Amino acid sequence: MNKSKHIQDKILYGKWLFSQECTFLRGVKSVENLENPNLPEIAFAGRSNCGKSSLLNALTGRKSLARISKTPGRTQQLNFFDLGGKIWLVDMPGYGYAKAAKKDIAEWNKTIHEYLRGRPTLRRLCVLIDSRHGIKSNDLEIMTMLDSTAVNYQVVLTKIDKLSSNALIKIVEITRDSLKTHPAALPNPIATSSQKGLGIQELRAEIAALANDGHIS
Repeated sequence: MNKSKHIQDKILYGKWLFSQECTFLRGVKSVENLENPNLPEIAFAGRSNCGKSSLLNALTGRKSLARISKTPGRTQQLNFFDLGGKIWLVDMPGYGYAKAAKKDIAEWNKTIHEYLRGRPTLRRLCVLIDSRHGIKSNDLEIMTMLDSTAVNYQVVLTKIDKLSSNALIKIVEITRDSLKTHPAALPNPIATSSQKGLGIQELRAEIAALANDGHIS
């Protein structure tokens, strides 16, 4: 199979997969309440207000799969969604800021860390970075932990429609250089805009390849 045909097949499979029914399974605030899954999982994490809910809605073609709020830190648990009986999508609590008690924030952060360290079915974590601000210290904290646990992660730049072409090129280059120092990171970030649909097709294809039974890899 030539390269262009292979890429096109991945894109088509991604489009098909994300057109399937996406069903909310459950939300949990503690890893002790997690079920043992029989499907691979793709998790989404990022600083509060990085555009995570908008991205999940854009990926699945739905307006309200994940809650969108102008209040950062609204997602306060691990939310699990079954996508077409092929893969589970996991919406994780935002980190870095939330209008909540410090005790609650500490519990959310503990759940995030325990999930990432001990989930055998977690195939990949998408670390969402607001392209306007780049990688910050709390992003680096998560990335360093993932390096130590060998959980592969894909950095996804969000809100690229807010940048000029030159600014986008610059942030992609800066991010790519930073990822060279993180062994568990995929080498190239995926630049996306939920509002404009940019990069959504590419990200769908990458996720779908992890859910596929091996025909596309």
